[in-house]
Amino acid sequence: MSIPVPATPAIANANDGTAAAPYLRTDLNLGSVWQLPASSTGPRGDDETILRAVKAAGYRGVQGGDRPIARRLGLGWTGGGRINAPEDAERLAIELAAAGADAASVHVGWGMESDAEIDRLVEAIIAASVRHGVPIYIETHRATITQDIWRTVRMVERHPGVRFNADFSHWYTGLEMPYGDIEAKWTFLQPVFDRVRFMHGRIGNPSHIQVLVNEGEAGAAQTFVAHFREMWTRSFLGFLRTARPGDYISFNPELLPASIHYARLFPTADNGWDEETDRWQQAAVLTRIARDCFSQAQRRMVVGAD
Repeated sequence: MSIPVPATPAIANANDGTAAAPYLRTDLNLGSVWQLPASSTGPRGDDETILRAVKAAGYRGVQGGDRPIARRLGLGWTGGGRINAPEDAERLAIELAAAGADAASVHVGWGMESDAEIDRLVEAIIAASVRHGVPIYIETHRATITQDIWRTVRMVERHPGVRFNADFSHWYTGLEMPYGDIEAKWTFLQPVFDRVRFMHGRIGNPSHIQVLVNEGEAGAAQTFVAHFREMWTRSFLGFLRTARPGDYISFNPELLPASIHYARLFPTADNGWDEETDRWQQAAVLTRIARDCFSQAQRRMVVGAD
């Protein structure tokens, strides 16, 4: 049963303060270069060395890392955090505003909260975000209040001002989304797609949360990649429908290491183990896919199609 709550303002889109047409900002979550194995082509070294390599690779911002160095290099900077209690939202918003964060994504709760507890958390996040002028986006993540699609959509109904960081791998794998009518699930999730304003780029299959993603014909044969393309395109379209000049949506590949059970390990010829993919190279693949999805969303806007 839905619990009525007071109306609240909406969390803002990230905005660069210009009159530029709404756009996709291709950033990098620095977890993608954390604990890279020797086989990876990605950057290593101190913060400045890594951030210079990130910028040279064409990324326009980072999530995490040394903010002063990022700003000096002309990179955008977004933060993150965890909110377990309503009062955490105010503290985090103050910290983010003081740091000059462009936006932030947050994990909220542990997934065992009642609707009333969820409502108090979400109300506090929306209020703190608006009060301190920093967009705070709730991440779709396992073991949080957004761990399943039913409760997340119901939460949107009660709090239409909420906005999300979409990490759809948690639902796609954790809820085995292709099992059943995937088109019906797209329709059910449209209220969430409409409110995505930040994105963690990771693609999983129905059994593994982070897997090799191919491009071209090989990629076309991976049905799960097509599913993520549809979710990303719908989310970009939701952003474009309400975006104003200077607004952008930040896409951040977030490909995490084997030490926290994301990258899969496979045996090597020398009886060792190595990660399934080069996460640095895969981040570039996901970024190219995101750019194509954003272009698809722009075309759908023009023709008025969903």
